[in-house]
Amino acid sequence: MDFADALSDMADIHLPAEPGFWPLAPGWWLLAALLLALLIYGAWRLHLRLQLHRRYRSALRELDKCLAALQASAGPDGPTMEQRLAYVNDVNSVLRRVALLHFEQSRVASLSGQAWVEFIRQHDRAGRLTPELASALAEGRFAPRCDVDTQALHRMAGDWIKNLYMTRIKPGPAADAAAESSTQTRTTADHHA
Repeated sequence: MDFADALSDMADIHLPAEPGFWPLAPGWWLLAALLLALLIYGAWRLHLRLQLHRRYRSALRELDKCLAALQASAGPDGPTMEQRLAYVNDVNSVLRRVALLHFEQSRVASLSGQAWVEFIRQHDRAGRLTPELASALAEGRFAPRCDVDTQALHRMAGDWIKNLYMTRIKPGPAADAAAESSTQTRTTADHHA
């Protein structure tokens, strides 16, 4: 028998099939699980951030409603003493509801008078709480007179609310310890009313 004849009787070499992409190697499964976890975490953080924005806008709308009610009820000579007192109490109410959402209830709920004003001053980054505004907020409905500048009170309250929310939305290195220790925002409350 000839060597060439022997080779011709042999079957041809069969190459193995090209490797497919499925099933994935364990490393790819681990990478997919990691990416899924990061995606879920990012979606959760985005949800919290959007919720804070929604609460922030709701608080500012409440504050604007207070000012609109004052302006609607004011006469041609401006708001009366009783209307200003009602406005101060409405603003105080909005500030207290915002504070209750951002800080522990036991810390905020019992504050009144000068203790309440000191709490507001402690978290007033804009520095707009003047002695006149502080007196109006401390005395509130018990004051016999109220000659407060309603526009200044509105700006101060708006800045105070903005600073509280922006600290949580975009925390920076200068965030105070009180803001960091009170990150227990209630996720069940969707609005301030």
